[in-house]
Amino acid sequence: MGYESVYERAMRDPDSFWAEAASLIDWASPWEQALDRSKPPFYRWFSGATLNTCYNAVDRHVEAGRGEQTAIIHDSPVTHTKRRISYAELQDQTARFAGVLQSLGVSKGDRVIIYMPMVPEALIAMLGCARIGAIHSVVFGGFSAHELATRIDDAQPRVMVAGSCGIEPNRVVHYKPLLDAAIEQATHKPSHCILLQRPEEPGSLIPGRDLGWHEAMERAQPAACVPVAATDPLYILYTSGTTGQPKGVVRDNGGHAVAMAWSMRHVYDMQPGEVFWAASDVGWVVGHSYIVYAPLLSGCTTIVYEGKPVGTPDAGAFWRVIEEHDVSVLFTAPTAFRAIKREDPRAEHLARYNIGSLRALFLAGERCDPDTLTWAQSILGVPVIDHWWQTETGWAIAANCLGIEALPVKAGSPTRAVPGYDIQVLDDEGEPAKPGAIGRIMLRLPLPPGCLSTLWGNDERFVQSYLSAQPGYYLTGDAGYLDEEGYLFVMSRIDDIINVAGHRLSTGAMEAVLASHPDVAECAVIGAADALKGELPLGLVVLKSGVEREAADIGHELVERVRDQIGPVAAFKTVAVVKRLPKTRSGKILRGTMKAIADGKDYRMPATIDDPAILDEIQSALSAIGYAHRV
Repeated sequence: MGYESVYERAMRDPDSFWAEAASLIDWASPWEQALDRSKPPFYRWFSGATLNTCYNAVDRHVEAGRGEQTAIIHDSPVTHTKRRISYAELQDQTARFAGVLQSLGVSKGDRVIIYMPMVPEALIAMLGCARIGAIHSVVFGGFSAHELATRIDDAQPRVMVAGSCGIEPNRVVHYKPLLDAAIEQATHKPSHCILLQRPEEPGSLIPGRDLGWHEAMERAQPAACVPVAATDPLYILYTSGTTGQPKGVVRDNGGHAVAMAWSMRHVYDMQPGEVFWAASDVGWVVGHSYIVYAPLLSGCTTIVYEGKPVGTPDAGAFWRVIEEHDVSVLFTAPTAFRAIKREDPRAEHLARYNIGSLRALFLAGERCDPDTLTWAQSILGVPVIDHWWQTETGWAIAANCLGIEALPVKAGSPTRAVPGYDIQVLDDEGEPAKPGAIGRIMLRLPLPPGCLSTLWGNDERFVQSYLSAQPGYYLTGDAGYLDEEGYLFVMSRIDDIINVAGHRLSTGAMEAVLASHPDVAECAVIGAADALKGELPLGLVVLKSGVEREAADIGHELVERVRDQIGPVAAFKTVAVVKRLPKTRSGKILRGTMKAIADGKDYRMPATIDDPAILDEIQSALSAIGYAHRV
């Protein structure tokens, strides 16, 4: 069947559509109904059914006689090591790690926070949690102790799992001190910490609380898979909130497994035994969905890459991995290809490698500019697919579904709605916008399987954040338009979340850090356009009256403060000291106008501005630091 017929069927009868898709998963017991509509807007998929996600991702492949197939390839140019783990080995390791957790008192429903670099043990820890029905919450290793502490207090884990360090091309990131500081700051105290000691920098163990990964695994009794309800949580993944308070997206077991398996076949056109590479990190949603669960649920081989697109050692790093490991499909962020293009605009490194195994490149995490998409197509000679989704949905909302039918590509568009999603663009009155007219991108409820079921411990915030803007719809937080053929164009966020190299970060959280400085009276953070990372945060601060210190010194302190409290991932490097901030007469800071100035774009004078002369001051201040005159 072609795209139109598949999409129409998913819209007309979602219950039978997804019940059929569920045949890709092995169930311990069947569901009472495919879609439970009894408590809208809290829709539930496969209510009454039981399954185990780890069993579906690991054990069933071994039982089917494919235990010798490689499940995980760890390729680490920063440590100059490579490692392959078969499905049989993965089964043994996950069973043992699940046994370690059980020995520490972890059982079904308990939370475990995982703070790991890009190593196979991160996947083993996630799968080990799923094996016994524990709920994992992976925190990206680049986050600060403060950010980790907020997640500890929200999730209240029984156990922490961490690496002793992370390895960057030119430095070692000290995970263990950050872990210790986070636990010190947190109100909730985990009972135990399991530490994977890395030879580059082992960490010191705290007696009575900490234990080494390898020693614990040697003593462990393997644990069996524990069936859980399809509606039970599999994991919590925190995403930035507009108030700076993280939101814990909850993913269920049943709907998630079905969506992951279905998407691998129908969006990415992957078959069991093929090699899939999502060049991301397990700390982000892409890592959860397409480094760990979707490839393994589908019986594919997944690559865990501990390196960069450039600098490890050069701009040919991706091509080496594709050739060496026979990668069929690559999934990464446009930022990676912008970095490669900047270092090697004529793709001269590519000539050294044979990437004939590659069938397609998928890009997501940020809007893909047409130049990057066109360049990638020209050098690779394979379909380059821009697709769009969110932490909250867990998988693609709009995509060119290669496993159904390859549609014509339109640069700047992630193509059309994936079957299961009803994308609507609504104006401020809640009416459908005309083709080409920009409005709020909304998804009509119910959402398909695999999307968030709520926010951890906060149903009210879930409704308020996502479902209250328009009854019967999920608010994506993005603005854009649909064209005459139903192609979606995502233009920008409609809130204060900015996108730095595919990482969604809250400007509100950064503003809170700036405002805490004793010399700062007012501040704003905007996302200024950046050719490499898509956006970079730019801080504007007004100093308190009487402050006579050098602006450069204060700016340096503010950058360091954001780095300490948010983390290096924020890429916060630039601060402009201004006399005042432009505001409406009601006191709202005109962030959008300042962003237009910073990006060198035309803008209309806001009708409600309290003093138009302030914009000239902002223009001068931003020009002085290299902004406001760029195209």
